[in-house]
Amino acid sequence: MANSSNKVAIVYDWIDKWGGVERLLPTLYSIYPDATFYTSYVDLKDAKWARRLNIKTSFLQHFPSWIKKSRILSFIFYPIAFESFDFSAYDTVISVTSSFAKSIITKPKTRHICYLLTPTRYIWLYPKEYLHGVIRWALSIFMKYVRHWDSIASRRPDLIISLSKTVRDRCKKYYGITSEVLYPPFEIDYWEGIRTKFKKNPFSDTLIPFSEKKPYFLVVSRLEPYKKIEIAVEACRLTKSRLIVVGKGSRQNQLKRAAGSETTFLQDISDEQLVALYMHAEGLIMPQNEDFGYTSLEAQICGCPVIAYGHGGNAETVIQDMTGVFFYEQSSAGLSSVLERWHKISYNLKRNTNLFGKQQAGKFSKDIFISRIKQLISLKEEEIL
Repeated sequence: MANSSNKVAIVYDWIDKWGGVERLLPTLYSIYPDATFYTSYVDLKDAKWARRLNIKTSFLQHFPSWIKKSRILSFIFYPIAFESFDFSAYDTVISVTSSFAKSIITKPKTRHICYLLTPTRYIWLYPKEYLHGVIRWALSIFMKYVRHWDSIASRRPDLIISLSKTVRDRCKKYYGITSEVLYPPFEIDYWEGIRTKFKKNPFSDTLIPFSEKKPYFLVVSRLEPYKKIEIAVEACRLTKSRLIVVGKGSRQNQLKRAAGSETTFLQDISDEQLVALYMHAEGLIMPQNEDFGYTSLEAQICGCPVIAYGHGGNAETVIQDMTGVFFYEQSSAGLSSVLERWHKISYNLKRNTNLFGKQQAGKFSKDIFISRIKQLISLKEEEIL
């Protein structure tokens, strides 16, 4: 069993938003309420949820926002930031990372458990989407050295736990490391509670008028290059389908310019409003190759079927032809082929998602996560001791 007197630190790449991944951190806080959180920088204006945490930041906290919030402009500073933290006073350190937090340096007596969200995206997975023009040319010269450093950093944890089978496979491919799989926690009672006490229309008519005569599809995502939201925007424009996009990010202006007149963009809405959108939507569109796919579980528990690219995490969270349907050509044409026949398949998908959505989400419950991560950390503690 784990020693309850252990001093624990939790490390995350950056705390500057709220999303599917960030929902994991309050769960870790509930397990380790006395833990100190370390991060490169924090923005409590956009991450109000983090105000209750005891947070220590790096020197990046003092950088201008336009530098530190650009993953490209600031990426040379991140290794230095995380390697500069001192964890000598801690028994266990848990890094949660899709970037550089795994690179922390700990002493032999300190256990380092890494919860890997994905190998660093703009180094291994999507360099073309993140790097453009002169920046791509300049950084490509150093990319092999950055990848070499990232590979070395991946060997610093005593144990790597991957977010999904998809991430496990990437961890093996890019780092050559075999990792455990533990799906992130999904708070079933929280989302079911909102749905149960849901009021018919928490939106004002000027924000989003619900109408049975105007069905819509839904996207809930960060608007970043690797999310491929342009596929959904283009497919809905071509098929003259109404689309509501919830989220913000570096691509939002570009997406707005490309969108048709039937596309609406929303951001900074409440979870209650999000549930309303799920419950009224025809389906949630997920054109990206997801690491896991938290939003697909939100949709399913609300009875909203998922239309998803059929590779990556989507294939782990959605049941084909039961709570969703897959398309395998990651393009607007591939998605359009589903939207064009939606009227033929939507009835059964909506019925089945209402019947089985909660059951599917239950496979990823918070209780399962807490029990398993405690077990994995305890086993590693005993191994090191």
